[in-house]
Parts: sequence; structure tokens; C-alpha cells
Amino acid sequence: MIFSESLKKYGDFQRVYQNGKSYANKYLVMYILRQNTRMNRIGISVSKKVGNSVVRHRITRLIRESYRLNENKFDDGLDIVIVARPGAKERDFFTIESALIHLGRLHAVLREADRKEVKKENETNTDSSD
Repeated sequence: MIFSESLKKYGDFQRVYQNGKSYANKYLVMYILRQNTRMNRIGISVSKKVGNSVVRHRITRLIRESYRLNENKFDDGLDIVIVARPGAKERDFFTIESALIHLGRLHAVLREADRKEVKKENETNTDSSD
């Protein structure tokens, strides 16, 4: 991750949980707290409710890779905590990536050019399904 660091400390996670704003979808919950920094910090949480160690690490890797490939679309200066829900257990990379981008749109933290691009893609998909 070029523009991001990891959130590792318990206190950092708690601060984002308590002071940040959250949105959720079927597979992920995203908490965001704006900071006055030039880079983002991301933390990923996958509980034992989701599955055993192998499953939890797989989901963590999918979320981290989804964010890494799309981190240039996110605004700067954010503390982001992503919590995996049990529904993410057997999902593939593209589903997790789509869920992550969806939450970024809900939080309105995608850069303006990317918002327009996503909107254009949605309009194209709607037109082609007629």
C-alpha cells in the first residue's frame, strides 16, 4: 500500500469506532474517521464468528488486496476500519472489492473523478440491461 499505513493499536481502533461514522452492507462494515494527515490508515477486523483462522486470514487478505488496488480512489487523511461480516466467508475477491467500493461511495470518500466514473458505469449497466 503506497499511500496507507496499518492501524495496529487497540486505542486507534477504539477511537475510530467511537468517533467515526459507519456504514454497512451484506459483507462488510466500514468505519471512517477523518484526520489531518496526508495518508490513510487502514485496520481490518475479522472475528471468530466469521470462521476459523484459515478463513479469517483469507478474508483479511482479500480486503487488504481490494483496498490496495483501489486506494488511489479514496480521499486522503482517513482512518478506516473494515469489519468483515459472516456473509463474507465464502465470497470471492470481486464480491469483496465491490462491497468495499460500495461502502466508499456511501461514505462519500471516493475522489470526485472516481465518483463520476462509477456513476457512468452504473448508467451504462442500467442502459444495457433493458
